[in-house]
Amino acid sequence: MSNSIPQPRYEYKDAVDFVIVGAGAAGGVLAKELSTQGFRVVVLEQGPFLHEEDFSHDEYRQFATGPLINHGQKQTFRATESEAAKPALSLVYGRMVGGGSVHFTGNYWRFHEIDFNEVSKKGSIEGTGLADWPIRYADLEPYYTKVDWQIGVSGDASSNPFEPPHSKPYPLPPMPVKSSGVLFERGARKLGLHPFPAPLAILSGPHNGRGQCMHCGFCEFYGCEMGAKSSTLVSMIPLALETGRCEIRAGCTASRIATNAKGIATGVAYFDAEGNERFQSAKAVIVSANGAETPRLLLLSANKQFPEGLANTSGMVGKYLMFNFGAFSAGVFEHPLNDYRSVVDTRVIHDFYEIDAKHGFYGGGGIDARFDMGPITFAEAGLAPDVPRWGSGFKRALAHDFTRTMYLLCHCTSLPIERNNITLDPALKDRFGLPAMRVTYKDHADDLKTGAFLQARALEILDAAGAEKKWGFPVEPSTAAVHLLGTCRMGNDPRTSVINSDHRTHEVENLFLCDGSSFVTSGRGQPTMTIQALAFRAADRIGALARKGEIPHATVSRAG
Repeated sequence: MSNSIPQPRYEYKDAVDFVIVGAGAAGGVLAKELSTQGFRVVVLEQGPFLHEEDFSHDEYRQFATGPLINHGQKQTFRATESEAAKPALSLVYGRMVGGGSVHFTGNYWRFHEIDFNEVSKKGSIEGTGLADWPIRYADLEPYYTKVDWQIGVSGDASSNPFEPPHSKPYPLPPMPVKSSGVLFERGARKLGLHPFPAPLAILSGPHNGRGQCMHCGFCEFYGCEMGAKSSTLVSMIPLALETGRCEIRAGCTASRIATNAKGIATGVAYFDAEGNERFQSAKAVIVSANGAETPRLLLLSANKQFPEGLANTSGMVGKYLMFNFGAFSAGVFEHPLNDYRSVVDTRVIHDFYEIDAKHGFYGGGGIDARFDMGPITFAEAGLAPDVPRWGSGFKRALAHDFTRTMYLLCHCTSLPIERNNITLDPALKDRFGLPAMRVTYKDHADDLKTGAFLQARALEILDAAGAEKKWGFPVEPSTAAVHLLGTCRMGNDPRTSVINSDHRTHEVENLFLCDGSSFVTSGRGQPTMTIQALAFRAADRIGALARKGEIPHATVSRAG
């Protein structure tokens, strides 16, 4: 059990080599990599440290109480700055050791080359902050491969004609195809499209001492009792703890990063599991709290030297929030598909990853076939719009359609717009008396057009696959998201970005940020694979800087 491995107990005043805020997709990788490099690491995670035995298949409990997410957190939302922000849980993220990687679907597409150089290839778009990344796909490819093999990904890169270059095949073959995948493939091929096995961070066979998927059907929204889903909870955290140099402090909420008179970070203030205020000294700080909590923590850390927030002289902290727009279509078929079993999706297309400019808008994305609803959520949100919502007709539709329905999810781009941001709410406070996050977000018109375009293609696929009934869910402006990207973007120019390509903040030389906030563009959905590739790369670069004494006040002494 990963949470039964003995951990060191560092003193608060002992300046450990690194404090990492957040133990999710990125923080788990960084903890493992830096501790195995010989550094002393403390990880602060606001959620609990759970194990496989703590997970449940109770659908009501998962959605009513949200034990794995930030359920009940105070936030406010508004579409534009001219509106009054209203309380709403618009940003949902994993809140436990392992973060969102514990309850995610496991879709693990790599970004394509276009995602890193879109302005150079397609030009700028008025009213947006669309920009090239300071790195390219080739810079990240070795780390994508590292994710494949160390985290554990099942797939077949050779089956996708649009796949970017791979230096090594996936370590495991694809998961077995489901009924929805067979029908999707049939319909897509009739239309001349190129379906391929979905790459998944779920084990199709034994790997790295972990067992394979048992096809229980409880992937999305649930923790995996088998340890077959490749969360950092089971793939990275145990390796970090086994070094004897990593301490995980669960139930600890960071409240402020402190700096000295020279503008150097000295550690992190936080509330422990009992609500006591603590401070952990550190030679360097890494924030991997996600694309919402990372900018919030920097803004909460404002002081006389950094009155607008830590590392925020540029004013870019919190700006360019991106959600990954999405659109849903559905179809009901003649015979039972029983798609509630096994993993969520098994087939994808990337034919529309780059939508041609002739359509008059910017965007692109992927489409996958899936079924990701339990009986309760299906009854609430999964039925066709013409089905009655009460009475005998409702009951008949539930009994008939639950086993015969499949969905096509269109994973889309979201353009970076400066007015889409995370700020501190001036009125609402969290349970510790700190300002809650205020979300301002309105999709670019091209994002909505992309969603509508891909949904139309999805309906064509359902028709070609033989659906007896098909429909599209409304393509509407976003008011909530689980992909939280772009709020502390990477770049070479300190005037327009927050971190450099080493993930070091431009202003605080021993403060590093690595999570979805680092993104310059949104990609076409499924950011977790790229978040983890960035984390593996960041660990290499941060570790090298520390060993060479190039992190101020962090000439790090390596243990053992």
